Amino acid sequence: DVTLDEPAAVVVKHNNPCGVAVAKDCAAAYLRAREADATSAFGGIVAVNREVDEALAKLLVETFLECVVAPGYSSAARDILASKKNLRLVAAQGSWESGTDSLAWSIRTIAGGALVQTVDHGMVDVAVAKVATKRAPTEAERADLAFAWRVAKHVKSNAIVFAKDGVTLGIGAGQMSRVDSVRIC
Repeated sequence: DVTLDEPAAVVVKHNNPCGVAVAKDCAAAYLRAREADATSAFGGIVAVNREVDEALAKLLVETFLECVVAPGYSSAARDILASKKNLRLVAAQGSWESGTDSLAWSIRTIAGGALVQTVDHGMVDVAVAKVATKRAPTEAERADLAFAWRVAKHVKSNAIVFAKDGVTLGIGAGQMSRVDSVRIC
């Protein structure tokens, strides 16, 4: 399962996550995600997995954003977000659960056509993964690894994700070399 069940926020730039976090609520998750890469957040897209409330809306207007994607928006949040010129709000319809019909297909356009394929919902289960080091990871490290794997699933090309305590510390993406992705991360 590639979804995050707890309140989560992601800042996206050029179709890659640049900051991702979970927290007790989406406002706290967004603040952590934005601060994970505050420079890249400027002009980005933010997605959250809960309705945008007034507290989150007040944080969102602090940064120039192109778009916010959420399951819905409270009326107070819409009023606050309306103050930002050219900010697009998208209410994502359908289920956010992995494996549902609404997310069953991935479509990629190519010159002269399109590639249509089922979405890969596979995920590494860190609870049963073989430990290849002398020291086994702690439960907190396993939780961070599971979080990082979920984020990496959405990073394009040679994904490298460093994470701790439910927030990304760095993301390396889009490089031909994994070594370069690590350096960028």
